[in-house]
Amino acid sequence: MKIERDEGGYLGSLSLIYGVTVVLYLVPMLLLYLAEILSGLVASVAAGMGAIIVPILLYRPARSWWLMNYYFFLPHHLPSNQRELAPDEDANT
Repeated sequence: MKIERDEGGYLGSLSLIYGVTVVLYLVPMLLLYLAEILSGLVASVAAGMGAIIVPILLYRPARSWWLMNYYFFLPHHLPSNQRELAPDEDANT
């Protein structure tokens, strides 16, 4: 199946990466710092490194997650689910 997305079609995957990085990595780092389990220097270095490494590791999976969500919520956009449109019908409805 050939999948062609418009320009900016994967901007949603970047939002997923951002959300996962913040919620699952940076917030726990902050909580560990506030609970005084990690020192300020260790927490800031770990947060900085994680803010760079986690998005790099999640780049490809997040694109797949975004495409999966797109077709889960908009299945009529799949080429196999499209039908012939009447002359007065709009394809974007």
